[in-house]
Amino acid sequence: QVQLVESGGGLVQPGGSLRLSCAASDLSFGINVMGWYRQAPGKQRELVATIARGGTTNYADSLKGRFTISRDNAKNTVYLQMNSLKPEDTAVYYCNADRRGLNYWGKGTLVTVSS
Repeated sequence: QVQLVESGGGLVQPGGSLRLSCAASDLSFGINVMGWYRQAPGKQRELVATIARGGTTNYADSLKGRFTISRDNAKNTVYLQMNSLKPEDTAVYYCNADRRGLNYWGKGTLVTVSS
């Protein structure tokens, strides 16, 4: 079973930047797509971005240009670079991985954008 651990969340001021990391188990071979989702207070969980093993990316339209997803296949790690952060970006960000048709989720890391 895949274990995912997110890190990098915290408090940041509006307009600031933050980079999230998600590391999968060292022996979690077979992972195809990895991605980031977020859930703000009182809202449903939504897609942020995904990236396939070959590098193909998919972003939520509203986040294109501000957020960038990347991955290091050798390290089984996916990153999310977040720039020009806004208060509405405040949410728990969850890492997701698809392995052999099954989805796995991290426990999330909280990002708070506030003055």
